Amino acid sequence: MTFLLIDKLCKRYGAMEAVASSSLAIEKGEFVSLLGPSGCGKTTTLQMIAGFIEVTSGTIVLDGRDITHAKPASRGLGVVFQSYALFPHMSVRDNVAFGLQMRKVPRAEIGQRVDRALALVRLTPHAERYPRELSGGQRQRVALARALVIEPPVLLLDEPLSNLDAHLREEMQFEIRRIQHEVGITTLMVTHDQAEALSISDRVVVMQAGRITQVDDPYRLYEHPRTPFISDFVGKANRLHGIRAADGSVQVAAEGPLTLSLRPEKITLVAAGSGRLQGTVNCRYFLGSQWLYRIDTALGEVAVVRANDGSAPLPEGHAVSLDWDDALLRVLDASEVAA
Repeated sequence: MTFLLIDKLCKRYGAMEAVASSSLAIEKGEFVSLLGPSGCGKTTTLQMIAGFIEVTSGTIVLDGRDITHAKPASRGLGVVFQSYALFPHMSVRDNVAFGLQMRKVPRAEIGQRVDRALALVRLTPHAERYPRELSGGQRQRVALARALVIEPPVLLLDEPLSNLDAHLREEMQFEIRRIQHEVGITTLMVTHDQAEALSISDRVVVMQAGRITQVDDPYRLYEHPRTPFISDFVGKANRLHGIRAADGSVQVAAEGPLTLSLRPEKITLVAAGSGRLQGTVNCRYFLGSQWLYRIDTALGEVAVVRANDGSAPLPEGHAVSLDWDDALLRVLDASEVAA
């Protein structure tokens, strides 16, 4: 059953259309991410749902109630901002309690709900500390607790991990998913990080130039991108020409009417002369768990990702052959121009 519905949502600033007639249905308890580059309209969409930006046209319906023009406070949504927006002069406990105090919740109930929220985000031992005394990850969890303690119908996350270092960002994305799953709250997150969106979302909504271009579960989005833009933005991809054979299969060709996507990790490097495409290692990059090779071929440069199995990497200038399963080639809609 649809819990949060945006229907033909649009935001214009004069002649500029920041969000263009976007529609999305989110189920209760679902974790959905809005993914796209800067300026694609994802944050504007989130802020219209939150009520911080006025809607030009279209509707927002929450659990059967039209909230399109409702004041932000009356929507009752939980919001975690990119900056966390914690009160520096308040302790962790007081920061979390603030929203309940504004709602005139009885003092005894505030204490109980704050204790539960702090336990949920594993910050009980730090309840009397101040934001300046916390790590970035701890401050983010305070912001989460403050948003969740009011028991909102929907949790909105605006680039919640962008201020964290790479290691902590990875750790916290799974912590967010744990908390969301434990509470069962409907969640909409804005991010520009495709790895973040793919790893913790039930569905990912890709936005480009103010429009929703694909809505899918993470696996299908990665394996079956609809357009060149999505193929390139969601992970790495080789863009190739192709033809459709007499048996209906799709094959790579030097020239052809089809635009194909082939993921670098789907390509196998074999001995020179034994595969379907010959090449030479142009350069290589060590990524820890993987090696990324750029191979010069008759079809142009092709990226290949190979697992780091501990063996010596292929040297630059080394002759190799590339092989792949044609079933892993994806046909893209070439009418969509990549941004």
